[in-house]
Amino acid sequence: MVETPHRLPILEAAPLVERREVTAEALVRACLGEISASLALNAFITVLADSAMAQARAADREIADGRYRGPLHGIPISIKDLIDLEGVTTTAASRVRIGHRATHDAPVIARLRAAGAIFVGKTNLHEFAFGVTNEDSAFGPARNPHDPSRSPGGSSGGSAAAVAAGMSFASIGTDTGGSIRIPASACGIVGLKPQIGALSCTGVVPLSPSMDHVGPLARTVADARLLFAVMAGGTARPPREPVDGLRLGLPRRYFLERLDTDVRRAFEATVERLVRAGVTIGDVDIPHAHDIAPVYLHISLAEAARYHARALDESPDDYTKPVRLRLELGRYVLAEDYLRALDGRRALRSEVDAALAGCDALVLPTLPIPAPPLGATTVQIESGTEPVRAALLRLTQLFNMTGHPALSMPCGTTPAGLPCGCQIVGPHGDTIRLLDLAEALEPHVTGRSDSAGA
Repeated sequence: MVETPHRLPILEAAPLVERREVTAEALVRACLGEISASLALNAFITVLADSAMAQARAADREIADGRYRGPLHGIPISIKDLIDLEGVTTTAASRVRIGHRATHDAPVIARLRAAGAIFVGKTNLHEFAFGVTNEDSAFGPARNPHDPSRSPGGSSGGSAAAVAAGMSFASIGTDTGGSIRIPASACGIVGLKPQIGALSCTGVVPLSPSMDHVGPLARTVADARLLFAVMAGGTARPPREPVDGLRLGLPRRYFLERLDTDVRRAFEATVERLVRAGVTIGDVDIPHAHDIAPVYLHISLAEAARYHARALDESPDDYTKPVRLRLELGRYVLAEDYLRALDGRRALRSEVDAALAGCDALVLPTLPIPAPPLGATTVQIESGTEPVRAALLRLTQLFNMTGHPALSMPCGTTPAGLPCGCQIVGPHGDTIRLLDLAEALEPHVTGRSDSAGA
């Protein structure tokens, strides 16, 4: 008997549940125990203990009766509190939405429910997903399980903390500028931003609708593949990619120019492991990479301000001050600036497509820094300082604008034990193809292939 089955990947725990060696009730009870023991991490806004236990008992009865639904049946997961779960308030971590009880599941949640997943709660986030540290929340900041004095990343920080700390097997988050990949990197787990439009955003409070994505945070790429397939309305299949012979593009200019020393060391060691495994890695270029931040800001600020216009007029004091100020800035984006930014986005998308033309995927760090201390406004990188928000977004936000599928997975730790992340970006049109590549690369990126052969 596995002593801590709730800390296994889903695809290792699922056969135990199917064979009734572990009950769904035991898994839920263990996750709820972790939530209670980890209250200081503030990962959850709403804990659904009673309903989760009821779902678990129902799952156990179904499985005992021979009605096993598949590998998510009886598995406890959590949901970012930006996504509708029927009968539960979707707060978006804001006083603005207190009392906004969802009348229906979001489509992605309905598919997970149909597959037998059990929902243990709604996780904390940066208010309205408009931030990358998870500090600005009406419910207080979530904290990083590896060092509670540090941010778990954001905006899906509570989701990443919940998975990393064993409070749920996986979580469903959202990503508009990196909000799945950033906390996945900061907390040492896997985070998938699918191809734009691959998963429905219906039933999700929007931030910047032309760049919003829904996706899973999980312990392994295989688990992320399973969750993505179910939410997309299909079934997961085994990966079909050998490592030897894969070609990866490395965009050094801009993306590798300014990295924390420990992050650089971890990433360079990852590249070396991939090369030893037979992967060909060559330099590629995105000529206008230095224009990413202004293009992104003019789109995201304008679209967010449009959605929040009425609430900003009627209840401005219900927002946290930093989020309200960013939303107010969006009201000053001129139409010509927004349209010019859309032109810039099209150009950047073409440049990413060109960079991918001669390779299977791009490889780059997810974050240029480890998880920053809570409350920090700037961070030291090499010989200079940079705003924390800008640093955390710098390597992820491009792929929200261009819509390419992107995935973060762990690639080592700093001497202080803080996780580092490696980002894999695939061509347009096929998230499953990216997952194939990522799963093939995962042992080499994480370093497990080295330890296995030791």
